Amino acid sequence: MKAAVLNAFGQPLAIETLPDPVLGTGEVIVDVIAAGVTSYAGAVFSGSRNYLMDTPVVPGPGGVGRVRATGPDSTRLKAGDWVFVDSTIRSRDDVANPEQILLGWTYRTEAARPLHAYYHHGSFAERMLVPTENATRIGDLDPAEAGRWTALGRLLVPFGGLIAGDLKAGETIVVNGATGGFGGAGVAVALAMGAGRVVATGRNGRTLEDLARRFGPRVRPVQMSGAETEDRRLIVEAAGAPIDLVLDFLPREASAAQVRAAALAVRLGGRVMLMGGLRGAEGDLGLNYNWLMHNETTVRGVWMYRKEVIPRMVQMVRSGLIDLSQFELTEFGLDDANEAVAHAAANAGPRQLTVLRPDRTDAGR
Repeated sequence: MKAAVLNAFGQPLAIETLPDPVLGTGEVIVDVIAAGVTSYAGAVFSGSRNYLMDTPVVPGPGGVGRVRATGPDSTRLKAGDWVFVDSTIRSRDDVANPEQILLGWTYRTEAARPLHAYYHHGSFAERMLVPTENATRIGDLDPAEAGRWTALGRLLVPFGGLIAGDLKAGETIVVNGATGGFGGAGVAVALAMGAGRVVATGRNGRTLEDLARRFGPRVRPVQMSGAETEDRRLIVEAAGAPIDLVLDFLPREASAAQVRAAALAVRLGGRVMLMGGLRGAEGDLGLNYNWLMHNETTVRGVWMYRKEVIPRMVQMVRSGLIDLSQFELTEFGLDDANEAVAHAAANAGPRQLTVLRPDRTDAGR
């Protein structure tokens, strides 16, 4: 099979021919039709993000494709089925406390390294091997629409956080960091789940205005200044009602003060879901013990999503609650993988999708 290979950090992707994956029990082989390229892929490949990833590796966390072959224990999947491939792979030998990796992307702990070594290659290739439970049927597709369906990978992350936070219809929510890919998707998913009002925060005023224009009066944009007290005042003012839930997607470059500005705005008994990426000293949020106790606030970290939510998101798309046409799609052939990585970095935002199409040789832009 043809694949884009990262042979070492700091090197460009090399287009190579690799052996086809070999099928085992409890596994499926998927023909990759479309693979999303994250805006920060270049930083991962350069090594500046310090992701745990053993090279050489075919990168690419998940995607959309068609089943080529199934193992002997598969009961529903069959060759030709359209599937979404979930990148989160969990070990099967400790259900209560599994090790986790992201296929073709990273592993979290040294104990997860064998899992990363076995399920090593991701979706920047013509085919990939995945655990059976990581391939979810999505129904028949027009192949031309496969690229838009890679947006599931972006939508599912905030969906996992909103389900963990028990978002209820009519509630008021703050999406902190709404101008990024996951944050912008969080606005769309919260509205689809029935949020009464979504306060969307971020530093990019133009992107915030675009979110409000596209989604209507239930979205209230707040441009953050970095001044914690003032930002909190603006958030509370925009909410116009007690804030039930905060979904935080602030990036590693943000400050703890930006997290606190939203987190400390929740009502008595409010919930704060942390899904962002603050690093270093800023990862110490400095939340006050006394306030947390007396305000009865739930603060919870959420990483990715549970597999059972994937069919629910597919239903939301199929029913029209989530409109994939909201995304601006740019596609590249596999030979142009490095150009795709550069394009994704230069066109980051909540509406932009950059996709590799291993099934075609032209850039297709």
